[in-house]
Amino acid sequence: MTAASFTYRLEHPADDAEIEALHAEAFGPGRFARAAFRLREGVPHNPALSFVAHAGEEFIASVRLTPITIGRRPAILLGPLAVKPPYKGKGAGKQLVRIALAAARDAGHHVVLLVGDEPYYGPLGFTRLARGAVTLPAPADPDRVLVAGLSPRALEGLAGKAERIAIGPRGTR
Repeated sequence: MTAASFTYRLEHPADDAEIEALHAEAFGPGRFARAAFRLREGVPHNPALSFVAHAGEEFIASVRLTPITIGRRPAILLGPLAVKPPYKGKGAGKQLVRIALAAARDAGHHVVLLVGDEPYYGPLGFTRLARGAVTLPAPADPDRVLVAGLSPRALEGLAGKAERIAIGPRGTR
């Protein structure tokens, strides 16, 4: 199986239970203490930028994008990206990232942040900024704080605290 063997689509609300079960399996209970989770906590992900993959009828992977700010600049957080163990290394995760980044670019977003491994995400357009340029709300290995610019010069001057977007009554910011 390769990335082309799978089907990809926008996430639907009916996918929530399978996605949550996949996150629990992939990241365990410690996921709630991670820096990326702290950024997502209490903020709904963007369903127009969140995708799933299937092998036939079987749900196999998910990626979500959530609005954040970095130094008060609008950005989005990629993650979690999770793939069921039997399908890891077959390209579904990388293809989900490509699809999500293209959708984010098309929607007018300029910066994407994630906490992950540069050897995996680097070929997908992610890079490290200067150590400590972006700070997170919980401890994270600074070598795993990666960003992707979705437009020319999007990363110029990018620095500061990554923060979740405050959602007020009736979904206002």
